[in-house]
Amino acid sequence: MAVNQQNLTPDDIQDKEYVVDKKDKIIEECEELWKQMEKYQQEIALAGGERPNHSDTQLTLLMMQLKSLTAGYNQWLERTPDIIPLNLENLVALGKEELQKLDHDLEMLLSTILSKNQKVLEDLRREQGWLDEQGELVASLSEKCEELKNQGMAVCEQRTLLELKTEMTKIRRHREKLLTSLGQILDKLFPLLEENGSRKRKRECQPNTWLMTMHEILEILINSLLHSPHDPYVKINDSFWPPYIELLLRSGIALRHQDDPSRIQLEAFRQ
Repeated sequence: MAVNQQNLTPDDIQDKEYVVDKKDKIIEECEELWKQMEKYQQEIALAGGERPNHSDTQLTLLMMQLKSLTAGYNQWLERTPDIIPLNLENLVALGKEELQKLDHDLEMLLSTILSKNQKVLEDLRREQGWLDEQGELVASLSEKCEELKNQGMAVCEQRTLLELKTEMTKIRRHREKLLTSLGQILDKLFPLLEENGSRKRKRECQPNTWLMTMHEILEILINSLLHSPHDPYVKINDSFWPPYIELLLRSGIALRHQDDPSRIQLEAFRQ
């Protein structure tokens, strides 16, 4: 026996250690089962001999497991591990077997990767085609939107211009109506100054100078305010009858120039 132990290789010693470790584990399991069995026996004794069915079944299972573990333990004790001689031929055979297994696993992995790559390429082509279609659709829609936008702007401009023209026409008509109504009112309230069937001259020393009616004075002031709002003042000449001018100034309809009293303007009521 001593001679056999001296001839053991390191691998043989490792196998022996494995057997010893396995033996220790089996012994520990057996001891644990014995402790459980003793615990159940004590519980049975305390119960006065009455054994519930559940405890009997569990005890039977534990006894069977103990017998199985004991049989396995005895087999491990009687078994002698097969020791493969560590010569060159055996090592080469084991290496070839491991390489063949590794080669088979790598081929399976390669086949799986190639299959996944093929599926990824197909998905990529399909997605690229979908992306191209979406790009064409977006370009077409953008062009259509631009055309509609330009058409909409042209139509909007034409519509706005037409509306402005219509509004200007309405304003002109309303202005003419207001001027006509104003002239009628002024002609009624401020009739022409007549002398022998003609307009009265302002002064006898100026026989060619005729007085303007209130309607004519206001029309001049309104046109000056509308046509030249930056300089709406009108120069008072001999045709302006002073009582009319004084009436416009006192009623706040007209204003004098701050630096030139001979110039007046219509009050900008709209401001």
